[in-house]
Amino acid sequence: MPEPLLDLLWRDRAAAPVSRRRGPKARHSTTDVVTLAIDLAVEGGIGAVTIRALAQKLELTPMSVYTHVNSRDDLLVLMADQAHGSMTPTPFGRSTWRTRVRRVADDNLALLREHPWLLDLDDPRTALGPGTIAKYDRELHAFDGTSLDDVSRDAALTFVLDFTRATAARIVVRPETGEFSELWEQSVAGLAAYLGDDLPLAQRVGRAAGEAMGGPYDAERAWEFGLARVLAGLADLAGLRDAPPAAE
Repeated sequence: MPEPLLDLLWRDRAAAPVSRRRGPKARHSTTDVVTLAIDLAVEGGIGAVTIRALAQKLELTPMSVYTHVNSRDDLLVLMADQAHGSMTPTPFGRSTWRTRVRRVADDNLALLREHPWLLDLDDPRTALGPGTIAKYDRELHAFDGTSLDDVSRDAALTFVLDFTRATAARIVVRPETGEFSELWEQSVAGLAAYLGDDLPLAQRVGRAAGEAMGGPYDAERAWEFGLARVLAGLADLAGLRDAPPAAE
């Protein structure tokens, strides 16, 4: 019988229970199962992560996999926490709060590029894991030196991470820019003929933006524009405008 989710998340921080120390050593550890599940998700998306697929890869029966995890939902939580714990954050050094927040955003965008399956996972139980808590603690320090109270600090970080997740969803799944650029060029004349003199503002702005971006949307440009707006919005909070650099 597997341990409760909380104990599985913190399995490396506590001694193994007596029941785990008896009998022959298992062929695979829970970490082996979680690591393989992450590999499956990176290769085929979150839908590729099934107990049956894991069992086949590990040469185990599905019931043997369940001795490591209670359910597929619990497994996904374990995967997310391990991914969070494996992040290599950019050091803050003595940078300003703006630079620190930008580094948090950039690091999370890099994480979602590497593990796009995280975009399909939204389970609040992930917050119980050591990897996620350590990530949370580290990122909260982006607002050191400001006058934000604890609740506002949490809200500010959530604001940054929500923006990052929403934009990453467009960046990760966007079509190849080169392929759409060709289609865009082929379609401009036809669109103009269909529209004629209708919707002049959309035509003028769309033409200018399309020429600049090679299509109707540029996720990377949207990222830079949006992150600048996020930083500007945070600057309106008391104490952020002139916050000193963080200590080494």
